[in-house]
Amino acid sequence: MELITWFVDFILHLDQHLIDLIADYHYWVYAILFVIIFCETGVVVTPILPGDSLLFALGALAAVDDTGTLNAPALWVLLMIAAWLGDATNYRIGKAVGPRAFSGNIRWLKKEYLDRTHAFYEKYGGKTIVLARFVPIVRTFAPFVAGVGAMNRAKFFTYNLLGGFLWVTIFIWGGYLFGNVPLIKENFGVVTILIIVVSVMPIVWEMLRPKPADA
Repeated sequence: MELITWFVDFILHLDQHLIDLIADYHYWVYAILFVIIFCETGVVVTPILPGDSLLFALGALAAVDDTGTLNAPALWVLLMIAAWLGDATNYRIGKAVGPRAFSGNIRWLKKEYLDRTHAFYEKYGGKTIVLARFVPIVRTFAPFVAGVGAMNRAKFFTYNLLGGFLWVTIFIWGGYLFGNVPLIKENFGVVTILIIVVSVMPIVWEMLRPKPADA
């Protein structure tokens, strides 16, 4: 319960927690942020780390940082690299672990699931990898499943670059341009929650929409 309370407080006051982090670690904050974004996209067991809201908050703080610690272009480039490397690492893990996981030794991991995954990514791979960037949790698992399904490496590389570029660019520069508008700044916790809600709407829609009869 205490962990949940802490997490909710962290999300609602993300901007203030980031200010404290910058004050404590100064330029080392770049390394910390790199690790967070890398892990959020590259480590399957850390899908709940902040992503969209963190990038937006960083953009907003970079626009008004009087200390000169946060530089928006530097954040943009660094975190884009973190996002690219994270997805690439996740893909490689899926590619390495996937074939063994579907060897038949684990009863509920059937070879046909791997074949379906491969076919799905061959047909929708680009859209999946790009759009998954904007959906919490899904963006952590999408590159892993792409690796498990042996999605073409060149295709994955291309869509990884495009998805990472769009994701980091939209939220960093969106925060930079709009994060300090009085209405948004005074209700930053609410805005953070709205970003999360909008991000998870595709998951909710997919869960609630009627399934085809042959699914």
